[in-house]
Parts: sequence; C-alpha cells; structure tokens
Amino acid sequence: MEPLFGSWEANMGHALERTPVDVCRQRGEDRMVIGNFAAVRVVRPGRAVTRVREGDLCLTQAFARTDEHGYVKLVHAYDAPGTIGVLARQTKIGEHLLLPLPENSRYTPQQWAASYGRYWTAWDNWRVTYACWMSQVRRNPAELDPRPLVFGWGGGVAVAELELAQRDGFVAAMASSSPKRLAEIEAKGMIPVDRRTFPDLDHDEGKFASDPEYRRRYQQSERVFLRTIQELSGRRGAAVIIDNIGRPVYRATLRALGRQGVLTTVGWKHGMRLETARANECIKRHIHVHTHACRFSDIEEILEFQEESGWMVELGDQRVYQFDEIPELARDYASGNLDSYFPLFQINVQ
Repeated sequence: MEPLFGSWEANMGHALERTPVDVCRQRGEDRMVIGNFAAVRVVRPGRAVTRVREGDLCLTQAFARTDEHGYVKLVHAYDAPGTIGVLARQTKIGEHLLLPLPENSRYTPQQWAASYGRYWTAWDNWRVTYACWMSQVRRNPAELDPRPLVFGWGGGVAVAELELAQRDGFVAAMASSSPKRLAEIEAKGMIPVDRRTFPDLDHDEGKFASDPEYRRRYQQSERVFLRTIQELSGRRGAAVIIDNIGRPVYRATLRALGRQGVLTTVGWKHGMRLETARANECIKRHIHVHTHACRFSDIEEILEFQEESGWMVELGDQRVYQFDEIPELARDYASGNLDSYFPLFQINVQ
C-alpha cells in the first residue's frame, strides 16, 4: 500500500523524543519507521487477500496486537516490533489492518485521515466516561439546571469528545491560548476559555515548595482558573474534565472537578506519574477513567456513525505538510506552533 494523507499523532512525537520510553530499544531494533494513521491506496494485494482490492482507499489501523476483548496492547509503527509506519512511501501491511473507506463517502480522504485516529479514541473514551457519570447521577444532563459542564484540556481528541458531550446534553468548554483555536471552539458552540488568563498554571511540586515567587504566580493562575470553572458550572464544579495533558494541570483539575465528577484521560503529554489524595477523591466520589484507543470490533460502527451523523472535522484552509516538510511538521508539533488540532501531511499525492 502507499500512504496518501497522514495524521501526525502524539505517539510520533514521543517516539522521536524517546520519551516516556525509547521505542527502538523496547522493540530491540536500531531504527524504525513511524506513523500510525493515514488514508492509503492499495497498490498490489497478495494472492490470499480478500478484504481489499487494488486501488481501494483505506484507513490504516494501529491494532498490531490486541487482548481477548479487542483492545490494543501493542501499537503498529510504535511499540510493536517489526511494524513499518506510514512515513514509508510504500510498505506491506496485513489486510486486517486496512479498513476500506465508503465508496461514496461525503467526506474527503484528507478529512478521514485527519480525524479518525483522534475521533475514534474520543468515541471510545466518551462511551466509558458517560457511563461512569450516569452510574452515579442517573439523570439526563439535558434536563438538569444548570446543565452540567464538561471541560477539556488537550487537542483534537478533546475537541471530538466535547462534541459528543454536547450531543448528550452537556455544556462544553475548552481552553486554548491560540486566538484561531479559540474562534474554532466558539464556532462549534462550545465555550472558549482563554488559557492566557491563567498563564502560570503549570504545577511543579519541587518549585512550589522551594520558590516563593513561583508559588505566588502559580496560586494566582490557579485561582483564576478555578473561578472560571465555578462561573461556567453554576458553582457546582465540572461534571467531567477531559485531561490529556497531565502533571502541569492535574492539581487544578482535581480542584475544579465537582462532586460525582469524572476525570478522564486517553493520553499523557506531560508526566506519566501523578500523586492523588485518595481520601479527597473518595469523599467527593470522583471517578478516574483511563482508556487507550478503541476496540478493534468497534471501528466499523464508529465509521458508520461518523458518515451518518456528520461528526467529522472541518479542515478549511489549513496547511498540509509535504513529504519533505515532515521534519518541520515534527518541530512545529513539538513546539506547539500549529493552528490546527488535526495536523496533516501528504505522500504520493501529485
């Protein structure tokens, strides 16, 4: 197969930075080709292949190894040994890891490539999160007054999940420091929260204990953030907080979460190890949800849901990086120098 349009994912940055693990060392290999998610064209099927045909447009799947329930254990082109990613101009891949696109899809291959890795992760995480919240509250969020708040930290996954939260009757809000992203958040009917109003919300326990000036600036930003959440939630705290950032915002996030609230995550951009005061979490009946990707058996259902419901990213005039610009894309992603939550690159496109 040959990749056409690919999505730059967080795990690609982790691989390049060799953090939180060195995946080459973990795989026992000197080098690897990264890249999990792309819209690709089938070039030449093997003799025994029946799922796809020459010329088919497909989405690659990252399910290199799954557990007995279909959840991913090892990720294709990341920690699964011997797997080759979509930054190769051509490569072989097992047919079970190709999902054919609908022949008459109303969406472009670019939209599918940009969205599905993040949207499908969001679909799975929201399904679990919503079930956890309902297990305690047992009320339709659309019927509550005020309607409960779901707040998001992160990028494209958080955006997609907040869209699902809106469909289920919640008020959705998301933080960003980019004027363009804040405008996009507002255009989706969400409440944009300007991250620049609490610029020092970056918690570091060591500095907090030893540096009085750092502690003063942090506490001021935390107060502004908590006041913002209280105003948006009718002084009840957030019902759900999607936190795909981690350590810098973890302390403030737990303080912003209301009773019977759910803290949910699918990622760990900054900091894999976090400390929690378990007594506080028990008393407030907080549920912590951790998920990763989705279930292999759900991918066709999610694709159909997107096609039928209109739950899809709008790309507008965003930049698509060329093959020889991918190192620049990697640097822009690492530095946060991207206007879009859904960074795209293209290969084998004339």
